[in-house]
Amino acid sequence: MTDYAKGLEGVIANESALSNVEGAEGRLTYLGHSIDDLVANCCYEEVVFLLYKGRLPKQAELDALEKRLRGDRALPQGVLDFLKAAPKDASPMDVLRTGVSMLALYDNRVAIGEPDLAKVEEIGYSLVAKVPVVIAAFHRYRQGLELPPVREDLSEAAHFLYLITGETPSETATKTLDVAYILHADHGMNASTFSARVTVATLSDMYSAVTSAIGTLKGPLHGGANEGVIHMLEKIGDPSKVDEFVEGKLERKEKIMGIGHRVYKVLDPRAPHLRDIAVKLSGELGEPKWIQMSDRIAEIMRERKGLNANVDFYSATVYYSLGIPTDLFTPIFAIARTSGWTAQVLEQLRDSRLYRPLTLYIGPKGPVPVPPIGER
Repeated sequence: MTDYAKGLEGVIANESALSNVEGAEGRLTYLGHSIDDLVANCCYEEVVFLLYKGRLPKQAELDALEKRLRGDRALPQGVLDFLKAAPKDASPMDVLRTGVSMLALYDNRVAIGEPDLAKVEEIGYSLVAKVPVVIAAFHRYRQGLELPPVREDLSEAAHFLYLITGETPSETATKTLDVAYILHADHGMNASTFSARVTVATLSDMYSAVTSAIGTLKGPLHGGANEGVIHMLEKIGDPSKVDEFVEGKLERKEKIMGIGHRVYKVLDPRAPHLRDIAVKLSGELGEPKWIQMSDRIAEIMRERKGLNANVDFYSATVYYSLGIPTDLFTPIFAIARTSGWTAQVLEQLRDSRLYRPLTLYIGPKGPVPVPPIGER
């Protein structure tokens, strides 16, 4: 075999009904619902229900899901002790990866072997509820602060903002993060979702699958790109310096973070929603330079290279405008994507097949002689 797809590009590895990424057209749907309609008419919790159940909830069903998630936020004391003892300068993604793995130690529903899908689904909901608390707890502890009491009267987005600040967030901040959660909830067979499905296809457990996904999302070519965008904007510093900066990058053939996408050949359909929010927040906060720099970079790259901004490009500005620390940008991505990862794991287990692609061997032709160690 000499013809192969490096990185599995273009290879169909399984079937999924959860999200459809139409790269050529620039469309993204969850169970057939456009993200534009979902952002306009739904909250994140409704999207969680949609991914798990295959349809949008009725009001009573949404109320029941919200009650379930809000009642499942408390972390085991052993996990809280770890989060408090973790090095203050540790990467939040590293802490999250370890924290999620630790949660399995306190859950007697975990089993390796033929899965009980009802229990796996319960664990999925639990992770959707607990992942934000893990991140917020570490953030508070590293500042020498205690975690505020977990509340059951706030939405997922509002509760996370409350935990990291200690204050009930504004409607604007809550709606902003809720939209970001919806836009990041699922996205086809991306790298972290693939990791989760490969892991659980061995009949491992949900915690192992999500731990694999978190480790994959951490990389700067996946979830870590939004942190790179803000570092780039901070380095530029002023809109007047954008052109010179971008030209230098292009001359050196260096990557512009947040520009271009592996699948979308046109504008990432999630980007306009976050750009609109970024513009609104810039107007309210009186700090327009971030969106001005972002728009100019996007314009240059579109004209010069035919590349468009992706979801990371504007999500970085949105989170920065909300006052969220830069190293929490990727963990927020993980919060939202936990719903997609866990739904994908459930889908994998309903009709699972072990992933076992082939490798094109390019090493020495054998047999290669093995001389005694004294003759080497």
